Amino acid sequence: MERAKVRLFVEDPLGSGQRVNLTRDAAHYLFGVMRLKEGDAASLFNGEDGEWRARIVEAGKRGGALSCEAQTAPQSNPPDLWLCFAPIKKARTDFIVEKAAEMGACRIIPVQTEFTNAERIRRDRLQAHAVEAAEQCGGTFVPEVSELQKLGDLLNAWPAERQIMFCDETLAEAGSALPDAGGPWAVLIGPEGGFSERERDRLSKAPFTHAVSLGPRILRADTAAVAALTIWQQQMGDWE
Repeated sequence: MERAKVRLFVEDPLGSGQRVNLTRDAAHYLFGVMRLKEGDAASLFNGEDGEWRARIVEAGKRGGALSCEAQTAPQSNPPDLWLCFAPIKKARTDFIVEKAAEMGACRIIPVQTEFTNAERIRRDRLQAHAVEAAEQCGGTFVPEVSELQKLGDLLNAWPAERQIMFCDETLAEAGSALPDAGGPWAVLIGPEGGFSERERDRLSKAPFTHAVSLGPRILRADTAAVAALTIWQQQMGDWE
């Protein structure tokens, strides 16, 4: 069955004949922004049941409803990869979250390091950016965006079985490679000022971390996040 061009993330269960009632914001997007009307089709996904073609059965300014007709794509989950990054300026932090969702991170964790400028984030706003990225890129999974955590607290509670690809700007001339190890992973990106010596020392001594180089040039934090996710996906993920 042909997939509808307009995609929408919903929190309702999806299945044949399932009715999905729209929130006010979702109704505004479908009817006010995309100009859909009763009888038109849209693609729905909820992060669990794949993508479904649904028909609009009610359309109003403050609400509406769709009825699921058929599944157009199965549920496809990304590899077990977390992205941990130090928040930067608002627009560039939004960019990191959006690209992480597009590139297959299953969880996004903002981290406060010693040189992180941002002391707070709007988790709900960043989660909305992750949803929008999934809607735009055709994915059926939306990564969870966590609250801001201190790097030390994150490492204290770190699961030993999850390896960390630690992007160290001091290795710009040295080069490095990931071990051929399966299982859960995380990519860790530092702030614009880099990691402190104390943080770098702790990371280098942890048994689950692997320092890597992102090349001979110092990258901006948002560029580094995309580069690191690309490296991991090509070597360890579902791009192989």
